[in-house]
Amino acid sequence: MTSLAAIRGSSRTQVVLGLFTGICFGFLLQKGGATDYGVIEGQLLLTNFTVLKLMLSAVMVGMIVFPILKKFGYANSHAAHGTLGANVIGGLIFGAGFALLGYCPGTVAGAVGTGALDALIGGMTGMLIGTGFFAGLYPALKSRVLAYGKFPAVTVPEFLHLNLWVVIIILEAFMTGFLILLGQYRL
Repeated sequence: MTSLAAIRGSSRTQVVLGLFTGICFGFLLQKGGATDYGVIEGQLLLTNFTVLKLMLSAVMVGMIVFPILKKFGYANSHAAHGTLGANVIGGLIFGAGFALLGYCPGTVAGAVGTGALDALIGGMTGMLIGTGFFAGLYPALKSRVLAYGKFPAVTVPEFLHLNLWVVIIILEAFMTGFLILLGQYRL
């Protein structure tokens, strides 16, 4: 049995790896400043681009690392079909929570880890209430609103009919230029 097969076959190992990955993610969010309410508020007001720089840097690293992991069998891609209705509803729920609290689900968990009471009380409570509210409405939304405007599961390289690495090189160059411009931007 290969080490990858052993990992996939052990739910305990998967839980430990998931916990370790989550802790690392939270640590990096905190060190990058994304769990600080003031930093997130500055991003929303377009006066502090720390969160944008952090997330864009993570996307850039992931764009290179993921295909390599996939090549060696350590990752799989599962592009899913989508719908306009699900994206609009999801965006509205995410946006409303973000606007009311000042945290997204990832940063609220990181902020709880740093001891932020607003994240613990408001964020976690809001996520639980929102989840329950959505779960209650889901049966009515599933076949109507959430199914509206179907679009296929297609990746950017498939959509553009280009080689994966060509797309990665183009996007990496664009994002690097954008990060350089953000570094020079001052209000």
